[in-house]
Amino acid sequence: MWKSTLTGITLALAVAAGPALAEDTTVRWLHIESNPETLELWNQVVADYEAANPGVKVEIQHLENEAFKAKLPTLLQSDDRPHVFYSWSGGVMRAQDEAGFLADVTEGAKDWTDRFSSGAAAAFEIDGKIVGAPNHLSEVVFFYNKDLIDQAGVDIDAIQTWDDFLAAVKQVKEAGITPIMVGGGEKWPMHFYWSYLVMRIGGADALADARAEGGEGFNSEVFVQAGERLQELAELEPFQDGWLATMFPQSAGLWGDGEGAFHLMGGWILNTQRNNATDGVGLTEDKIGIFSFPIVEGGKGEKTATLGGINGWLITEGAPPEAIDFVKHLLQPEYQRIAAEKGFYIPANLGTDDAITSELSKRMAEDLSASTYHQIFFDQDLGPSVGRVVNDISVAVAAGDMAPEEGAEAVQEAWEQR
Repeated sequence: MWKSTLTGITLALAVAAGPALAEDTTVRWLHIESNPETLELWNQVVADYEAANPGVKVEIQHLENEAFKAKLPTLLQSDDRPHVFYSWSGGVMRAQDEAGFLADVTEGAKDWTDRFSSGAAAAFEIDGKIVGAPNHLSEVVFFYNKDLIDQAGVDIDAIQTWDDFLAAVKQVKEAGITPIMVGGGEKWPMHFYWSYLVMRIGGADALADARAEGGEGFNSEVFVQAGERLQELAELEPFQDGWLATMFPQSAGLWGDGEGAFHLMGGWILNTQRNNATDGVGLTEDKIGIFSFPIVEGGKGEKTATLGGINGWLITEGAPPEAIDFVKHLLQPEYQRIAAEKGFYIPANLGTDDAITSELSKRMAEDLSASTYHQIFFDQDLGPSVGRVVNDISVAVAAGDMAPEEGAEAVQEAWEQR
């Protein structure tokens, strides 16, 4: 049992901790995690830290994903801003730094940087300044219900190109099965389609070229074609009824209930579908398969290029030194290995991959290790104002409310006005 493992960690930490860093100090920690098992681990992490550091209290704060995005800017401007908060890194993180909200923890972080790969650590550096640390990595892939795919007679191994995927969607629909579940109500799940199509059509330089001065920017053919390909999919009417109003947890629960064949999502869906399924169990791992987003014939992108996150923790300006110390404590290999064993996420710590027991998580960890180019989620990488537009246009194009050219133009306008 992992609880008995934690007891050993707690005792070891208490012995090694020495005197408390400060008296009567509170560290405010804001996260978006909703999986009860992960929260159980994190609650124990906090209890261990407080036991080893008398006089220091960690105040755990939680916001649901969309509420977090909406409320965080206001919280960061308040007198009660969190000291440690969740981050997808990327352009949103840079905007927070430019606004003066992030602390320079380079000096305090010296003894933690060797825990992570250079790429993961670099995601939380801005111009050589360390502002936080990675917690876990993620990859967006197609998850599928094996039973429904078999029922439809689809050969997953035959899905190598976008056209192959469209053909599979048609075949699933002809079998009387809803092909795809998507949480269109939150918009960001749909942006995975547009983003991956940009990557597969334009290759690793697509975003860099769009950002460069003197070119067509996001009005280029790459981004228009991505919208056209997304439109091709949407015209097949592959999504569940009411998809435009469906929130992500609901879509995950429907998929876990066996209501649809495919779900394009990050690895967190494995817990989310279980927790939101009608029976609280959802699809067991042996009933789930995954495959990488297919290539687009004629495109520059490789199938080994991955979309996902390098997610972790940022420390705010004015936070007490204990905030840095708590993050170091949270990201200890012992805790990260438990997260890996339980399948909560793929830890950023080096040397923890061997603790992963989930075959699906192992596959994603292998994909990330072999990735020829890992792209952070577009809506985070491009910054808050542009990212919101990317999410908006992805849904609007899929819903038939916006032409692909209009979608690309809207992103370009947002980029110019950021």
